[in-house]
Amino acid sequence: MHIHILGICGTFMGGIALLARAAGHRVTGCDANVYPPMSTQLGEHEIDLVAGYDAGQLALEPDLFVVGNAISRGNLLLEAILEHNLAYVSGPQWLAQNILRGRWVLGVAGTHGKTTTTALLTWILEEAELNPSFLVGGVPQGFGVSARLTDSPFFVIEADEYDTAFCDKRSKFIHYQPRTVVLNNLEFDHADIFADLGAIETQFHHLVRTLPGNGRIVANAGEESLRRVLSRGCWTPVDWFNGDEGWQAGEPNADRGFALSLAGQVQGRLGRFELAGAHNRANAVAAVVAARHAGVPVAVALKALESFSGIKRRLEVRGTVRGVTVIDDFAHHPTAIRVTLEGLRQRVGRARILAVLEPRSNTMKLGSMKAQLPESLAEADATYCFASNLGWDATAALAPLGGRAQVFDDLSGLVAAVVAEAREGDQVLVMSNGGFGGVHDRLLAGLAN
Repeated sequence: MHIHILGICGTFMGGIALLARAAGHRVTGCDANVYPPMSTQLGEHEIDLVAGYDAGQLALEPDLFVVGNAISRGNLLLEAILEHNLAYVSGPQWLAQNILRGRWVLGVAGTHGKTTTTALLTWILEEAELNPSFLVGGVPQGFGVSARLTDSPFFVIEADEYDTAFCDKRSKFIHYQPRTVVLNNLEFDHADIFADLGAIETQFHHLVRTLPGNGRIVANAGEESLRRVLSRGCWTPVDWFNGDEGWQAGEPNADRGFALSLAGQVQGRLGRFELAGAHNRANAVAAVVAARHAGVPVAVALKALESFSGIKRRLEVRGTVRGVTVIDDFAHHPTAIRVTLEGLRQRVGRARILAVLEPRSNTMKLGSMKAQLPESLAEADATYCFASNLGWDATAALAPLGGRAQVFDDLSGLVAAVVAEAREGDQVLVMSNGGFGGVHDRLLAGLAN
């Protein structure tokens, strides 16, 4: 079958492309924004890309169009598909019907940490020789791809609460029907599609309603929102973590390892851990407990975590020039920004952190989180905000930071300011959920000159 994917360079739809290719389909796709690592992955798998969404792509005559959730009515190609009554389906529905059916699906849901926890869980199952298939919203360093299809019964998937497609406003994760699900955390996000936190909690409860009685929910005990979700009705056993009554990580040692306890009783120890921060210790605990439901002993899971090497765009070092280190991270929500900075601070100690921020997500562009930004950036010694095309006043929003924050409408000006300020030992942390105009390479080039 020939499948043509609209929005193929998004992390999720790019993963769909890799899975479809592995399943033996001919895959092509189109997108308006093409940048690594997804564009690199697709090229390596001989998946042809078309720039833009012109209606002339109907001439490719695919058997099926798979439509990503970034595609809206008014898109020229989508309108042509509808006008010609051609076959189309959403990405999550195609995945559920063609790849996930009949497999033991382990889904990782939550506002933050989905990608990291999904990658950790996948790595544990891999090291336990369960050879899992997976779809991650990033590129785990140990695999080099964001998606893989194997003959294993286990499939690990990042279970996103964002809507499915222009024609299906349910959350993506409703389609996956997991047997094991991690509910990592839950707070307000995606202001472009959800009116309030209650609306998101309703979608999470829709997910809970699809879980079987022989399944398992691994839930964060520290999140009142998740307790509210489960109080609406739950038909599946729950393992709590991050609370006194459940699974919990102890304080980190010098190598960021920790003891893992259940109800205060130590169940095992992790000698070393690549990822910094309390949020990543919680992610690791969730992954270990979810893997346990799939039959992986705690000791095997903890041993696997010692060799986990991280994920692209999650505190990924892009280069060091003249003693200044440039780091890339996907953080784009105030809570994610805060915990990312706290994790980096734990790693680098008293070294200066220069935060370079692009508020690019739909929620951030709407300004519904702007009041939380100053507090989330507290660990940064200086903040440089790229405010092009924002619908709110970033200078006013960051005013509580005083002289520690600067706002720029011009990317060249931002790069020049960071380069002028940076000195040996500094950590330049770039945070965006997009390509950010290649700012990482521009910073490294500026520092070199």
